[in-house]
Amino acid sequence: MTSFVLTVQCPTRRGIVAAISTWLAESGCNITDAAQFDDQLTGRFFTRITFVAETGAQLADLRAGFAPVAAPFGMTWAIHDGAARMKTLLMVSNFGHCLNDLLYRWRIGALPIDIVGVVSNHMTYQKVVVNHDLPFHHIKVTKENKPQAEARLMEVVADSGAELVVLARYMQVLSDGLCQAMSGRIINIHHSFLPSFKGANPYKQAFERGVKLIGATAHYVTADLDEGPIIEQDTVRITHAQSPEDYVSLGRDVEAQVLARAVHAHIHHRVFQNGNKTVVFPASPGSYASERMG
Repeated sequence: MTSFVLTVQCPTRRGIVAAISTWLAESGCNITDAAQFDDQLTGRFFTRITFVAETGAQLADLRAGFAPVAAPFGMTWAIHDGAARMKTLLMVSNFGHCLNDLLYRWRIGALPIDIVGVVSNHMTYQKVVVNHDLPFHHIKVTKENKPQAEARLMEVVADSGAELVVLARYMQVLSDGLCQAMSGRIINIHHSFLPSFKGANPYKQAFERGVKLIGATAHYVTADLDEGPIIEQDTVRITHAQSPEDYVSLGRDVEAQVLARAVHAHIHHRVFQNGNKTVVFPASPGSYASERMG
């Protein structure tokens, strides 16, 4: 039987869970996993439910059937085919650790996405991408041609049907207009030193200051540079005996891990934007293996 994922957010009130579970039961559906969060500060309710339709109902039928249930509660909702792979466009500049990590996870089935191409403002990773039988799009970006470059990027997004764009260390600032057009559909990764250590070599600055923790943050891209809603973070401890090169190596490793976890959460519809924050439901122990392998 096909597994489906229902996501809901709406103003909090009594009866939401009852209405959803009653509809699922009456529609011949069996809940296999459920998570919910009632944010008392924002007055918003969030839930993610996976279920199987034991009657063999199709996605279109389920969506049509749930609409009357959602309307009285003012729900923002979606029902997804749990086996569908999200079309994903990767973007990279001259640092390839995150790109290579995502490609490896995709190749072995640990990250069940459909990579529809890779965009870069450099030619550095063209061969790597082509060797994976993926489309490579070189879009050079300068101060003078930035509007044209972004227009070309949006053409690639439209032509490929990309539902998600992942900035795997893509070192160009996206315009406000593009960020708004792709709101909630672009994930970025950056090191944890912002705003303390800016510039081309933050790891050297961190070494010189004796920083003891290196971390990374994955977030949705907004018009506020590196300040979008955070999806995933992690850190690694540093000792006095480690070199600037160690800082860089450890930093790249944690960046790759954090970005992969953020993408994994997004493609399985476990992330909800909640104002300037996110609600991220963890993968349940019983569902992780099926999530991982799609």
